[in-house]
Amino acid sequence: MSEASSDRQIGRSIWAIFAGFLVVLAITLVTDEILHLVRVYPPWGERTPDGPLALATFYRIAYGILGSYITARLAPSKPMGHALLGGAIGVVVSALGAIATWNKDLGPHWYPVALIVAAMPCAWLGGKLRLTQLRETAKAGT
Repeated sequence: MSEASSDRQIGRSIWAIFAGFLVVLAITLVTDEILHLVRVYPPWGERTPDGPLALATFYRIAYGILGSYITARLAPSKPMGHALLGGAIGVVVSALGAIATWNKDLGPHWYPVALIVAAMPCAWLGGKLRLTQLRETAKAGT
């Protein structure tokens, strides 16, 4: 493989991971804002009780799977590897978020821990969806 081709592959890999995160970030922020506006969530910066955080956990898991699928879909090769790398980055980002908010009274501690724990299974599921899609496409083509 030429150096230019290798650089292109690396660029596409970085884009795939970034795009997955960008989609998750955008739809999460929009969903959060809507839920604040309709008062499902308390005002920003106030303590959020268990019920709304359970809802947030549910949609963040769904969005995490979607973001990992997008990463795997855009990956130039090894879709599961890309999805899992994105998941590992998600673990780190979630852990940093937990550390940053741990001593603030924003809600129960199970929530940031749940985000950390869910990151890798979400990444695997998103990658698995893409692999299944690729297998089905290959079967249909034979």
